[in-house]
Amino acid sequence: MNDSAFDLQSLQAELAGKNPRLILKAALAHFDNIAISFSGAEDVALVDLASRLKPGVRVFCLDTGRLHPETYRFIEKVRERYDIRLEILSPDAQALSQLVSEKGLFSFYRDGHGECCGIRKVQPLQRHLAKLDAWITGQRRDQNPTRQELDEVELDTAFSSPEKPLYKFNPLANWASSQVWDYIEAYDVPYNELHAKGYISIGCEPCTRSILPNQHERAGRWWWEDAAKKECGLHAGNLKADEDG
Repeated sequence: MNDSAFDLQSLQAELAGKNPRLILKAALAHFDNIAISFSGAEDVALVDLASRLKPGVRVFCLDTGRLHPETYRFIEKVRERYDIRLEILSPDAQALSQLVSEKGLFSFYRDGHGECCGIRKVQPLQRHLAKLDAWITGQRRDQNPTRQELDEVELDTAFSSPEKPLYKFNPLANWASSQVWDYIEAYDVPYNELHAKGYISIGCEPCTRSILPNQHERAGRWWWEDAAKKECGLHAGNLKADEDG
């Protein structure tokens, strides 16, 4: 059913501290019109879990046009492995052409990543989420300073509207990276080849690099920018507390 009138605060209290499987079960029970966001990194654990709970579950990922070759191969491996409905989202060709024509292919090194991510990631996501009632992400609290207050379920303040609320479930919120990798190894879950080359958090090729031992996993993303602002816009609500403070 589409339980658009459910009590968010009660569900937050019910799911606080719970494991990913229970959070996923709750998400899939409350909403039919729901999909998993798959980034081509270790959140494939979510796809594995969800496909066991609901064969044919909807999954989507963003093809920015700038992903690593390894990521494209990995996405296809996941499509072939699991009983899912995978949709690939692409940026608007006209908006992308205008950006590249006016500013070139690497304007983000000079101007910051916001504009490029807006066209390649945020706008395609916004169009897709407008058709959904809820979505499921692979965010974890240990990934970034902006995610330390992450709830297991929340109203998506970045993409909701007064007329159409959008809810976001974060089943991996309570897990550390080590737990995700324990799951991947235990269940023989496929993973991106780049992880074996020192890449932890994987995004677009020009904006991602491998990290050194003991560096934070997000240190390899947009390394030329302030670590406290490392969100591409997909989870812009995570920055709200910083902006208000």
